[in-house]
Amino acid sequence: MSLNEELKTTEDAALAKIGAAGDVAALERVRPEALGKSSALRGFLRQLGKLPAEERPEAGRVINEAQARVEAAFEEKLATLRDAELARRLDTERVDVTMPPPRPITGSLHPLTLTRREVERIFISMGYEVAEGPEIETEYNNFDALNIKADHPARDMHDTFYLDTPAGGILRTHTSPVQIRYMLKHKPPLAIIAPGRVFRVDDVDATHSPVFHQVEGLLVDKKVSMAHLKSTLIEFLRALYSDDIEIRFRPSYFPFTEPSAEIDMKWRSGKGDTWLEMGGAGMVHPNVLRNVGIDPAEYSGFAFGCGLERLAMLRYGLSAMRPLYENDIRYLRQFR
Repeated sequence: MSLNEELKTTEDAALAKIGAAGDVAALERVRPEALGKSSALRGFLRQLGKLPAEERPEAGRVINEAQARVEAAFEEKLATLRDAELARRLDTERVDVTMPPPRPITGSLHPLTLTRREVERIFISMGYEVAEGPEIETEYNNFDALNIKADHPARDMHDTFYLDTPAGGILRTHTSPVQIRYMLKHKPPLAIIAPGRVFRVDDVDATHSPVFHQVEGLLVDKKVSMAHLKSTLIEFLRALYSDDIEIRFRPSYFPFTEPSAEIDMKWRSGKGDTWLEMGGAGMVHPNVLRNVGIDPAEYSGFAFGCGLERLAMLRYGLSAMRPLYENDIRYLRQFR
């Protein structure tokens, strides 16, 4: 079967699944399979390198056009389903004008704000300061100063939004640049957390979003060890949730820490107990300390980062992240 035939078959299958979705929730379940990074259509792009050089431009054009058609069909179907849902609501949610008006609805803090404030309270009680920085960052602060060079494969994990302006810049992919800015202005010992909004091209499932929030921590002092990191994170998660939560640390890799670990917490969901990745952590890489003028022979430190959305999901028993951004007052009212 030729590439065009395989592509046509894959495109038709994706369009059929999109067309068969009966509501918005069902359509959203189709999104990762039809448009996600691991979708069959994206797989064709990864095969371009196997084609002869003279065939690649035309093949790339055909694949991109097929993907554009699927994306357009998805958006059209999404608009249609939302219009139909709105029409049903308008038809069923009638207002009796003879009834007395309802009492005014009092406002409430967003669950992400509530979670962020509780995280800040816990770390402030442990002696940390809260530091903030700009959302538009330089590539140096976001990558190079953190030991992520221009040709480093780790940049692929941080697909981000570059600004088409004379000054350049990017939307930060993590709040680690706040750590760089803070260390350039302050000398050890120091202990900070950096909560804030970050941006990545990431929308693969219900636990991901291209715009989300992180809280990162940094401690630099003399004779800091991995034991200090583990005890800090265990104390934090138990203070946020309960003393009986199960936490594990898995060896991992990050360019800005060495050694590094993933932090997992057992999540008791409707499908049974499962391990949910909460974030990453590790000992600050000596190169990062050198980049901010701190002698790694004298000082060491640890850093960690967690997604605020995931912290909120476990705190409130939520199954998906996107409802947090839809501003449906009926959904948010339950967190008052």
